[in-house]
Amino acid sequence: MKYIIPVIIILLIIAIFAFIIRRKHNSEIERLEHEKHQIQNKPILEEMTKVKQLNMNGQTEEMFERWRNTWTEVMDVLMPKIDVLLFDAEENVDKFLFVKASKIEKELQTLISTCDEKMSSILKELEELIGSEEKNRIEMEQLKEQYRAARKTVLAHQYSFGDAVPALESKLESFIPHFEEFDKLTETGNYLSAREIVISVQDDGQKFFRVLNDIPTVLSEIQHKIPASIYELRNGQKEMEESSYYLQHLEMSAKLDGIEEELKELKEAIIELKVIKTIARVEEIKDEIETFYDLLEKEVIAKKYVDQHKEKTASRLEEVTSVTRAVSEEAAYVQQSYRLPEKEAEIPQSCLKELEELHKKFELLSRRVEEEQSAYSSLQEELNDISEEIDRLYDEQDRFANRLKNLRIDENKARAKLDDLKTLLHETDRMLQKANIPGIPEDMDVRLEEAEEHIYVAMQSLQEVPLNMILVDTYLSQAEACMEEVHQKAKEMLENVLLTEKIIQYGNRYRANHPNVHMRLLEAEESFRQLRYAKALEDAATAVEEIEPGALKKIEVLVKEDTLRT
Repeated sequence: MKYIIPVIIILLIIAIFAFIIRRKHNSEIERLEHEKHQIQNKPILEEMTKVKQLNMNGQTEEMFERWRNTWTEVMDVLMPKIDVLLFDAEENVDKFLFVKASKIEKELQTLISTCDEKMSSILKELEELIGSEEKNRIEMEQLKEQYRAARKTVLAHQYSFGDAVPALESKLESFIPHFEEFDKLTETGNYLSAREIVISVQDDGQKFFRVLNDIPTVLSEIQHKIPASIYELRNGQKEMEESSYYLQHLEMSAKLDGIEEELKELKEAIIELKVIKTIARVEEIKDEIETFYDLLEKEVIAKKYVDQHKEKTASRLEEVTSVTRAVSEEAAYVQQSYRLPEKEAEIPQSCLKELEELHKKFELLSRRVEEEQSAYSSLQEELNDISEEIDRLYDEQDRFANRLKNLRIDENKARAKLDDLKTLLHETDRMLQKANIPGIPEDMDVRLEEAEEHIYVAMQSLQEVPLNMILVDTYLSQAEACMEEVHQKAKEMLENVLLTEKIIQYGNRYRANHPNVHMRLLEAEESFRQLRYAKALEDAATAVEEIEPGALKKIEVLVKEDTLRT
């Protein structure tokens, strides 16, 4: 039994596996049979029936015979062979001869693919032929209609086409042989060759009809509009030159002559139907002509500007020169009392030299205006440059003049500030003297003496002639910083003295029961008598905080309240 059961299991597995493979082969055979039916159902005969309605000559007849032979081969030879192979494949699968079945299935797939390609090729060619006939008929009729309309247009509007009429008529005549060839090919059933004719004529026709539409407009530009603009420009140039305008720098006459010569060449190009490049060049010429109009207008605007601003600029130049001389005289006077930095002191003379150069430039510009041998656009630019330089020098002089005026103001402010510092020094010294303290520490005396020295140096700098305000400001800033620091330190010292006294008074309640506190307070009192106020505060605060943490903050609050009340 122990051998029988495994054998049975193996046989079952083999059987199951065999049935699974058989099922796959059956599915493949069904797929191949479905593909065969699809090929058989392709509407070849229906489409070939449509062809019979066409002219069965030439290409059409040849193609029809080829399609019919191919279809007959597929239906009468290949399809029966496929049926036999399908039967053989099914029989081999039923007998579990899967290797043979696989070979037959591969052969079937090859045959079916060949049949499908042949039938699909027939359908594609049928569709192309039938479609070509319909497209040819519609598109050629459209082309003939366009041709007839074009011929009418040329005949009815010969004046608009000028000397290009013969070339246009010749081009129109060239379409007739193509139309005749198309009709001949269609009648003989050569629809595909006729399709090539249609495509070729369409391409030529599109180019020709576009040229036909463009020629009247381009000719009008070349023969009328551009020459009229040139004539107008020449008259404008002549009138402006008679009105004292200098226009030789534009070289307009020579350039207009060149354009007129080029217009003749462009007209010849139109006669030869070379329209596309001609249109591009005509547009460029129009832009060039527009540029000439702009240049002439620029000269008119420039002359108006020069006429309006020349005298104003002259007056402004004299005004700024006068102001600069006045500032220079004032600077010389002020320098007797105040010392100026070298760069600042040179400003008036430097500006006068620049103004002298501007006078020369302006005189030269005035002569050029009178001689009428310079373009007004160039004169305008020079006049603008001179005006901008005048404004720049005026602004520079204005800033310098304000600087001179501010020197006296700065001096008065410095003297007032110095008086305030002297008062603060006196108040600080008086505050220390009036305070109920054993004495003033040596470092505080040194700070007071240092502040007094800085104030003295600042006072001495204010006595110098000429006065150097930059140096005065430097010394004054140093004195102010030192004095403010001394005053702040004095206030802090007096607050610490008061705080120390309060802490010692507060700590007296612990002396009897706490010998250590008593000793610390004695040390603090000794430091206080020796004017070591910071050390006294530290000792007293430490002694009290050991017994009563937070007592120092409480005392500080009380001291601040007392200070505010006083």
